[in-house]
Amino acid sequence: MVIYKTRKNRKMRGSKTHGWGSMKKHRGAGSRGGRGMAGTGKRGDAKKPSIWKDKKYFGKHGFKRPKKITVKIKAINLKTIEQNLESLLSKKLIEKKNDSYVIDLKKLSFNKLLSTGKITKKFNIKCEYASKKAIEKIKKAGGNITLKEEKPAAETTEKVDEKPIAQKAEKIEEKTPSSAKTPDKAEIKK
Repeated sequence: MVIYKTRKNRKMRGSKTHGWGSMKKHRGAGSRGGRGMAGTGKRGDAKKPSIWKDKKYFGKHGFKRPKKITVKIKAINLKTIEQNLESLLSKKLIEKKNDSYVIDLKKLSFNKLLSTGKITKKFNIKCEYASKKAIEKIKKAGGNITLKEEKPAAETTEKVDEKPIAQKAEKIEEKTPSSAKTPDKAEIKK
């Protein structure tokens, strides 16, 4: 019976160590002289004309526009709030105080209130953003709305006390001798 053995070199095909043994002296990237800017050094005369031709080869070019910080708006209509009042109360996502409903839109995972729908009940709503019509409708129904408070931009101008500057100017005048002061025009004419 003949035993068929697979040759060892068949397993080696495609591996780095097959043809030349070890990879010590053999590149494995064909006759290429390197990658990118390789060969443009002291004796890189062959590449220099192509570099001169393409003037954008060296240095920094252009810029990347900084990313704008955008707020993702997730809106809800007044109509949907009024339709789901009972289920929201049962889940304790909103509260009922006296005759008005206290709603925090953040708890409902929304950040903007829109005006679609009619209101029959009083709402006290706390949210980040709201449309003008939604605010009008809530106030007409006797409710209240509180929007996210925007912090005013910090003032960069510093107020300088004028007194210390005036005092410094007086001290400088005292130190300068009278001979160093410029003569008047009347004195020059004499």
